[in-house]
Formats: sequence, structure tokens, C-alpha cells
Amino acid sequence: MDNRLIEQSFVEFHTQLVRLATQHLNPVLAQRVTPDDVVQETFLAACKRLNYFEANPEVPVYCKLRKLLFQTLSDLERKHLQAQKRDAYKELCVGGDTTATAAQVNWNMFADTLTSPLSKLTRQERYGLLQTVLEHLSENDRQILELRHFDGMSNADCAAVLKITPKTASIRYVRALERLRTKAAELSGFGL
Repeated sequence: MDNRLIEQSFVEFHTQLVRLATQHLNPVLAQRVTPDDVVQETFLAACKRLNYFEANPEVPVYCKLRKLLFQTLSDLERKHLQAQKRDAYKELCVGGDTTATAAQVNWNMFADTLTSPLSKLTRQERYGLLQTVLEHLSENDRQILELRHFDGMSNADCAAVLKITPKTASIRYVRALERLRTKAAELSGFGL
């Protein structure tokens, strides 16, 4: 794979990558960088890692770009928020827990959608339960759930990214959701 193919992939997935960066960008870090900055940094990192894109050709390019975007977000947080320079946390007063990562916030929101007796658990317990459940799910299950819930993709979009048919994407999503609910019920001791 050369830089032209990476550039084509970025053009193809630019909107999804910007949306993903927007969803996962720490509110404090957002005072210093924009989602477009994150995507641009991801593009630069991708150009330096051509062998990463050549390895494991069965993994869709979007999934590799997505992973690289999360690594870029992590690098930017480390650079801007953990540096011994001007404290970014003092630049903006943000209500709530400013130490939570955007991914943790997303999983917390997902945990809030679980219903019934599980809804009586505290948010922290639900998040802990969800983390444990996720450890028991396959990579395919986590991947389809993340694409549908956090990237806001339709079955057709997921199918295109994963290079499967829309019907297969739909079946994979329903089964992953059912495995998630079953495991959550099993680990919590509550039926959902």
C-alpha cells in the first residue's frame, strides 16, 4: 500500500473519521485541537505506517484507520493534557468528571440504556459490568456494536466497512447484542 491508497481511504472515510473524532475528543482537549486536527494527525501517522496497512489484509481499512485515530487521540491527550506545561484543565471549567475519556463516557451512556433490575445499579457498577461483559465478547461482536452505537453507522455502512453483506451485518449485530445482554444477565444475576 502506498500513500495514494491511504489518501483515497481518508477521502472515502473522512466524514466518519471526523464524526468519530468529535465523539471521542476530550472536552478539555477540544479547546486546543479540533476534530479536523485529529484526523489530519491520523493521516500523517498513517503515512508513516504503511506496513501497518499492508499487514492483516482481512481487516478492513476503516477499522485500521479507526484504531489509528484512537491512538492519535491518546497521543494528543498525553501531549496536551499530561505535559508539564500550561495546565489545559485550568483553561476551561467543565462540569462533571473531566478525567473520564470520551470512550468511557460513551460506554457509560450505553450502560445507561440497559434496562430492568440492572437500571437500579449505580452507574459505576453498570460500567464495571459492561467492561467485564466486553472482555467476554469476540472482537467481531465488539466491532459491530461500536460501529453501530458509537460511529452511528447503518447496517449497510457496517457491511461496506467490514466487507460483508448488509444481511450478514444485520445478523451479526443482532447476535452480538443478544450475546451482550445474555452475558450481562449472567454476570449480574439479573434477567434482562
